[in-house]
Amino acid sequence: MAHAGRVIPFARLGRGDVARVGGKNASLGELTVRLAAAGVSVPPGFATTAEAYEELLDRNGLRARMQEQLDRFHDGAALEDVGAGLRSLIMGAPLPGALRDEIGAAYADLGRRLGRTDPEVAVRSSATAEDLPEASFAGQQDTYLNVRGTEQLLDAVHRCFASLFTDRAIDYRERMGFDHLRVALSVGVQSMVRSDLAGAGVMFTLDPESGFPNVVVVSAAWGLGETVVSGRTDPDEYTVFKPSLKDAALDPVIDVRVGAKRRKAVYAPGGLTDTVDTSPEERAARVLTDAEVRRLAEWAVAVEEHYGCPMDLEWAKDGTTGELAIVQARPETVQSRRRSATLRRCRLTGMPGQALVEGTAVGEAIGAGPVCRLDTPVDLERFPAGGVLVTSITDPDWEPIMKRAAAIVTDHGGRTSHAAIV
Repeated sequence: MAHAGRVIPFARLGRGDVARVGGKNASLGELTVRLAAAGVSVPPGFATTAEAYEELLDRNGLRARMQEQLDRFHDGAALEDVGAGLRSLIMGAPLPGALRDEIGAAYADLGRRLGRTDPEVAVRSSATAEDLPEASFAGQQDTYLNVRGTEQLLDAVHRCFASLFTDRAIDYRERMGFDHLRVALSVGVQSMVRSDLAGAGVMFTLDPESGFPNVVVVSAAWGLGETVVSGRTDPDEYTVFKPSLKDAALDPVIDVRVGAKRRKAVYAPGGLTDTVDTSPEERAARVLTDAEVRRLAEWAVAVEEHYGCPMDLEWAKDGTTGELAIVQARPETVQSRRRSATLRRCRLTGMPGQALVEGTAVGEAIGAGPVCRLDTPVDLERFPAGGVLVTSITDPDWEPIMKRAAAIVTDHGGRTSHAAIV
């Protein structure tokens, strides 16, 4: 068994371990240990600890050099230059030998449990200040899917460590008042669900736009779930009425919206993933049946009741077995932070003009300003404060620009993508 200070199986973790393995991995441990009795299925895996990340910094004398980079940023150096410098420092420092050995041993043990050598795994970052009720680091650090073999796994872990200093993560911690060198990173390694052969998505235990608490909203697209959370596809959306889940004779699915689903993420031949076009048949078809939507909603409600707060979960369906699984769970951090005693509504009072485009609304406000069309998130100085951002898609890299925008218009993305949450 791996040393408890560096690598820990999910089955030995719980919600009290956030400081050690971050919110994401602590939650996977909690689901594995506490929710199995409710039928919630979680793929097995393990996590590196905050101590392992700190050992990487200490063994290579990185802290002082990292502080120098952060001091440059506070003195006015460009965010992208400082971020690149910090990531370079971490990637240039070798992983400690003991950590490499323990990750390799835990990976081999996972393979034995699954009955195959070099199993495909998902490698996800989990910051120790992540998924707290007062903050959401969703999507700010890296994730790698379909990772196979010990060397590819070690490289992915190393890159996850470096991703603690993506430009968007630095910017977010600055605004939220987190000390950059006091936030550590854990890496979760989890058996892959073959959702590349079926579908995946996210679900909320309340309406993500209005905050209405008596529904579960499930988003679903073909292939791996990264297209849904990144906003690169327009998913199906299923709405489930929670009270109806209590009666097996009732159909709790009260609304079904079939999305365009033009793209899907699949396994790449040499490892990791590719994004490809879906077929016309896939675009027209539902990803989930009513029975599958109901099962996911029942799991979501069980998780919400266990945690005692609204939840944001990611799920996946295995195309080889047809089985469903929960692969992530975190507290919902948008609607749950609103003051329930405050009701705010916006309406247009002027004469409406001609509608140029229509789409799915996210949020309940009205924005106006000069339009600024951007293809990449690097032109921060071009974007006027209070402008309307128009682009193809957004991801967390856009956050420094998004926070300056009065409104955002994109070609793709659903209400449950990371960009919509931000």
